[in-house]
Amino acid sequence: MSGANVRVEVASGLARLTLHRPPVNVLTTPMMRELTRALHEVAAQDDVRVVRLDAEGKHFCAGVDVADHEGEKLGPMMEALADLFATFERTPQPLVAVVQGACLGGGLELALACDLVVASDDASFGQPEIKLGVFAPPASVLLPRLVGERVARGLLLTGEPIGAADARAWGLVHAVAPPGGLAEAADGWIGRLLALSGTALRQAKRAIGASVGLPLREAHERVHRIYLEELMTTADAAEGLRAFVEKRPPVWTHR
Repeated sequence: MSGANVRVEVASGLARLTLHRPPVNVLTTPMMRELTRALHEVAAQDDVRVVRLDAEGKHFCAGVDVADHEGEKLGPMMEALADLFATFERTPQPLVAVVQGACLGGGLELALACDLVVASDDASFGQPEIKLGVFAPPASVLLPRLVGERVARGLLLTGEPIGAADARAWGLVHAVAPPGGLAEAADGWIGRLLALSGTALRQAKRAIGASVGLPLREAHERVHRIYLEELMTTADAAEGLRAFVEKRPPVWTHR
């Protein structure tokens, strides 16, 4: 599954997708298509329980290649961008972004598309597109939903970056690692997810997504159905509850 710009490793329930276009992992149209294909393939694997997205080098991603916004390149780039974020949305496993250095433009949008973000304390986050006379399409959708309209307006309309501490305070980041501690922090978060039922994680992620944008009563009804008709018919739900009653660790089959 690995390609020229995205490396893929799958082992022990974890799929690791690594951006490999140093020095700042700028996203080109072919690279976005490559990442889309990798996501499609790992999403279809039942033995993959968690997906990790990270990048080689000092920086996570500095955005989408400006050259791909010009002339005849614009249409294919926008199509690849839309396909990529639709694929993120359809990926059933929890996605964890591990971020260091610059996480800007399309790079921040990649992080926004993930369920959890672990960042180094030197990471910076921003949507600078407005400074180039354009705006950020995926971020314009995702930021208001994830951090609220007020914070989203500040990031999208000024284009100014923020540091990891502010990103955590504003809800963009779940954990900030001290100097040299990003790998350990990321492994800790991912290890906690891998210790859980893969089936329960998929259903929990599905329930969250299924309720977005619905009126409160309809959202409750839809999540109730997922819980009753799909989660509670699984072997892991029965095992988890039984193990709690019997005061023993659960043995997950991820079914």
